[in-house]
Amino acid sequence: MNLPPLGKPTLEVEVTHISQHGLWILMNHQEWFLSYEDFPWFQLASVKSILNVEAVTPAHLYWPDLDIDLSLESIKHPERFPLKTS
Repeated sequence: MNLPPLGKPTLEVEVTHISQHGLWILMNHQEWFLSYEDFPWFQLASVKSILNVEAVTPAHLYWPDLDIDLSLESIKHPERFPLKTS
């Protein structure tokens, strides 16, 4: 008898370091740095909230406690996604 796998597949993402300058995440066997200058939403966030990150797809991350969605492309190239305020 063949049974379907239980649960749903998950993608692995891990916050590996948090410093006064930003945070590092490990995803897809690569580590990425998110500076507070480029990603200011994390600077005053709690460690618990920063560590609670989900890989929605291989190219999309979500921090549910902070309601922050980021594409891997915006992390790789923050200069292409300048912050805008109205």
